[in-house]
Amino acid sequence: MRIKSRRNCLKTILDFRQKNTDDWFFPFLINLREDFNTTSSVREPLLLQISEKDLDKLLTALEVKFVTLAQCVVSSGYALSISGEHAPGIHYNLMGMGRLCIGDNPPIEVVPHTLIIVPSNAPFRIEVPDEQDPTALRLVTGKLPASLNNNVLRFVAGEGEPALTLFCGYFYASYGLSTDIFHDLTKPIVEQFGVEDKIDLVLATALKELASQEIGSGAMSAALLKQVIVVLLRRSLTSLQLWAERFSILGNPAISRAFSAMVANPGAGHTVSSLARVANLGRSAFMAQFTSLFGRPPISVLRDLRMRQAAQQIKAGTLSLKEIAAESGYKSLSSFLRAYRKVHGKDPGKNIR
Repeated sequence: MRIKSRRNCLKTILDFRQKNTDDWFFPFLINLREDFNTTSSVREPLLLQISEKDLDKLLTALEVKFVTLAQCVVSSGYALSISGEHAPGIHYNLMGMGRLCIGDNPPIEVVPHTLIIVPSNAPFRIEVPDEQDPTALRLVTGKLPASLNNNVLRFVAGEGEPALTLFCGYFYASYGLSTDIFHDLTKPIVEQFGVEDKIDLVLATALKELASQEIGSGAMSAALLKQVIVVLLRRSLTSLQLWAERFSILGNPAISRAFSAMVANPGAGHTVSSLARVANLGRSAFMAQFTSLFGRPPISVLRDLRMRQAAQQIKAGTLSLKEIAAESGYKSLSSFLRAYRKVHGKDPGKNIR
């Protein structure tokens, strides 16, 4: 009876939301309702635990930086092995069929439009078995350059017609300098998309932009990659798979509510007590839960968010240093400068007013 009640409650909410089509969650809500119409067991999705307003703040403020982008081409009967990197990896199958082996995890079968997020420091191997002799694979090792910044790479295993073509890249998706949402990822994330999602077109454009080396190509490639990450996070909100709960920020709606307030306005007069009230938790409970999720107390994370905002404003060059300090929530310039030095390891640029 409890499951039936939850199902009816969910469908009522979704029927109501269907009448309000002016936000970007609408298509995913409809898909979620269809899932519940055909699923016998119900797991309360993260979408119902976190408000759309909080999620929108988190996705808007998410900063995605690419480390490198690459195209991996593998012929039948070959395997391409690449060592792990300090950043998480993203792999999207553009064409063909094969499998991806990541560390000690079971092989992942890939078909066109399979998207996989690989944990940082995890070596992987792309395999395309020959139909006539599936056990015989000629191994090719792809070597990453010492410096990956702003590189476009191409790895090829085999001399014949490509049987599998993957978009591969390394990236960071973070808030501030140390709050990376994929930092604690230990197992790969696998989602199947379709041609209608147009992820292949977005990634192809990102590769083309980075290869052009034109002014702003790096920023454009990062913006395009962020589109893909946001699409993946959207999918996590309605997916009945449990991988979405690996994101600590999404897995705790009370803390995500407070964190979204910090992200949306870092310079506001936030305190531990005020953030605890936003989370609807006691001060001690809030401190414990926040520190457990982020590995640092809330004021330390808030300082990073403020310094990220300050760095962006300094780069823009439209505000004076005193104005930036005030917008960062600091009443004195000296306190702001101490915090800036501690986070960035240097003083603001000399060209600042």
